[in-house]
Amino acid sequence: MAILVFAGVAAYLFAAFLLRPESVARPADGSIEPSHAGHDVLPTRLGWWIAALGIAAHLAHHWVTLRAAGGLDLHFFAALSWVGVALALALGVLALRRELSVLGVVVLPLAAFTLALDYGYGDPSPSSSVSDWRIGLHAWLALLAYATLTIAALIAACAWLQDRALRTHRFSPLSRRLPPLVLIEKLLFRTIAAGFILLTLTIVTGVLFVEDMMAQHLAHKTVLTLLSWVTFGALLFGRWRYGWRGRRALHLTLGGIALLALAFFGSKFVLELVLQRS
Repeated sequence: MAILVFAGVAAYLFAAFLLRPESVARPADGSIEPSHAGHDVLPTRLGWWIAALGIAAHLAHHWVTLRAAGGLDLHFFAALSWVGVALALALGVLALRRELSVLGVVVLPLAAFTLALDYGYGDPSPSSSVSDWRIGLHAWLALLAYATLTIAALIAACAWLQDRALRTHRFSPLSRRLPPLVLIEKLLFRTIAAGFILLTLTIVTGVLFVEDMMAQHLAHKTVLTLLSWVTFGALLFGRWRYGWRGRRALHLTLGGIALLALAFFGSKFVLELVLQRS
């Protein structure tokens, strides 16, 4: 187990080092538009191959803990770790066709951190595992929705950085490594739409097995999740009807993901680590 964790953390961190933004020379014609001429494809590809090794080690770690617990482990630190590897996977898929590899500098160290936390403080025991397939399905959908919408929040931040760079005519190494603003915004709302669908399915499947909302400590989680769902739904409607973008999209995206984080990890932190309840 320790070897898997060490290999995963090392691979994630080395991949993040290879994907870091580098200085790109201004185009010879003196234009102020971002240029990807200095973008080296080899370190990017090598970085994602190494990141794939980290993801494989991360998943292998969870496979071992899943067998030890006899089901899906949803302890606080295990849930964090699942979101970490889901973030790495989601970004890896997006980076195959879009120049978003630079986000690996944020996502991959985060995945490494969650893996190390789960190894150090996780509780792979039957008491913290889920064996009911309905609850398991709900949990998988919730984790995927959270990971997808977190990626959307990072993309929204990139859109804001590109918009700011275009307005001020100051392009940092990071902004030069990002795709054009139009493509970022298109990818942003597609990612939000995918996350919104997953979040809707999470809510629907949650309704199917909730027996006593108060006894299961789900009232506050349900309220916060619904508020997040409304926030992302309003953003998608505003984009379709009024063309919302820029700071408004960033603020609503960050607000929605903050509500979702409080709903899922905030409640788990209080119940499991503070109140010591399952």
